[in-house]
Amino acid sequence: MKNYQITEWCSHFIRQQVKEGDFCIDATVGNGNDTVLLCELAGSKGKVAGFDIQEKAVEETRTRLKERGLDSGAKLFCCGHERMEECLRSDPDCAKMTERAEDGYGKVSCIVFNFGYLPGGDHKIATKAESSVEAIRQGLTLLEKNGMMSLCIYSGGDSGFEERDRILAYLKGLDSRKYLVIMSSYYNRPNNPPIPAMIIRL
Repeated sequence: MKNYQITEWCSHFIRQQVKEGDFCIDATVGNGNDTVLLCELAGSKGKVAGFDIQEKAVEETRTRLKERGLDSGAKLFCCGHERMEECLRSDPDCAKMTERAEDGYGKVSCIVFNFGYLPGGDHKIATKAESSVEAIRQGLTLLEKNGMMSLCIYSGGDSGFEERDRILAYLKGLDSRKYLVIMSSYYNRPNNPPIPAMIIRL
């Protein structure tokens, strides 16, 4: 790893998870860093769907993907991530992501979340507790066996603590027979450091 910032920490595990041809979702596109990474890892045979409620984030990410020749494998939606399953199901290019196998598992290898506000953007526009928990719930049903969900959970400052507390409570209640939840902590850092989390669908 280049450093131990939360985004680099989570990217380390994303790189180990995603392989050529995978289906992936960036549930909070933001500045597009994770979308680009997922597209690079999934390759020309894979597919990446990205969601963000801010048109600016979607357009800037689309531009970044085009500049890198990665746009053909990506589909971006300007809407809240709590609508991910609805949007994927209604889009011909992404509908396969919502299909379930006979054993009930989905087809998505990796889903990435960064909760909070867009870095460099309007701090008044941020993810919210209710819609974020719903997006996590939907995403978990889309994961394939041994699929992974990566979460960067920010709190304090402008965004407060409600979303963090609701997400952590939801993760704590997940069925341990179906999901493995791994929490990390910047244990000696002050000022409400972010929380990296991983969920593996068993």
